[in-house]
Amino acid sequence: MSEEAATPSAPDAVPAVSTVAGMRVNGKQWHATKKAFRPRANQTSFEKRTEERKALAAVKAKEKEMKDEKETARQQRIDKIRTRRTAKEERVRYQQMEEKMHKKRVERVKRREKRNKMLKS
Repeated sequence: MSEEAATPSAPDAVPAVSTVAGMRVNGKQWHATKKAFRPRANQTSFEKRTEERKALAAVKAKEKEMKDEKETARQQRIDKIRTRRTAKEERVRYQQMEEKMHKKRVERVKRREKRNKMLKS
């Protein structure tokens, strides 16, 4: 019984036998053997194509989301720079006004301009 268990069974250990091609019927042995023409061999199933489309759509959505985030960050930087510049221009303008006019009058003009800005917005 121990000998039977140690030897491999015949059907499990069959080596791959290569088929030997004989002489061709038409006598043109120098030509390569051709396989059958199957035009649908490389087609994928509908389910596989729909899965690929879904995956592609998900990737594109993620890319769009990332681009939008990047664009919003860029716009925030631009707006911050723009507000800083306008504030600086106002400061410079008020300094120039203070040189020409009295300080109390400049403060009055500032308050009036702020009121107008609030009304416009």
